[in-house]
Amino acid sequence: MELLLFRTRWGAEGTLTEFAGEAVSAGFDGIECPVPVTAGDQRELEEVLDRSGMAWIAEIATGGGYVPRRELGLDDHLADLSAKLDACAALGPVRVNCIGGLDAWSDAEMLRFFEAGMERAEKLGLDLCFETHRSRCLFNPWRCEMVVRELPEIALTADLSHWCVVAERLMDTEMPTLRAIAANVRHVHARVGYDQGPQVPHPAAPEYADALASHQRCWEVFWEAQRLAGAARTTMTPEFGPDGYLHEWPFTREPVADLWEINRWIAGAERHHF
Repeated sequence: MELLLFRTRWGAEGTLTEFAGEAVSAGFDGIECPVPVTAGDQRELEEVLDRSGMAWIAEIATGGGYVPRRELGLDDHLADLSAKLDACAALGPVRVNCIGGLDAWSDAEMLRFFEAGMERAEKLGLDLCFETHRSRCLFNPWRCEMVVRELPEIALTADLSHWCVVAERLMDTEMPTLRAIAANVRHVHARVGYDQGPQVPHPAAPEYADALASHQRCWEVFWEAQRLAGAARTTMTPEFGPDGYLHEWPFTREPVADLWEINRWIAGAERHHF
């Protein structure tokens, strides 16, 4: 099985061309970024992918951005998802990562969202994965396990850093649940969380060695499940980011570490770990 590493657009500065060029130079296999909405943005992404030779993972957030608007309902999220799946189909993403739904929905609403999304993606020939993300349907590990029982064909993106915050503990304490969903995980967001936050200041810092090792033990469970299933490749996106995730010094608001350096570091560490 081959590991493909993708650079996240989240928090990266510069043009799309500069972003992709830096990813190539750093040894990444592809980029992960939102689905372009306008025709001009679609052309730009297509040209960048052609020139760089990069693969692309499309990112979809339903219902008003990374944090969903509370007043939007199931039909709004489904319409948003369908439109964005249609927009990315012609660009041929390796897979589509969906940050979808709402944590406050009933189980019936949540399952309907997943079923409809899976059906639409299948018609378009897209490999759709739903991300484990705070404020969304899969905001905790036990709800995710229930979804997998109800929808055994669902594909997942595992971002365990969110669950560390929700559960207030590292996720290698929940190995039976992780093993129950492992066969459904197709993609990993490699951000290291800890029991009080979704992102450690730097994953190389010795004071967070236990958090890094915990995430790595969990990622190994997912990789092994894919290997046993005969997968030819697996994908991972180092996803340390800004927006309150990146720690800052008080008063000056200067970042405590360089975001691009952090993501390059975790990419190298996980290529070696894999």
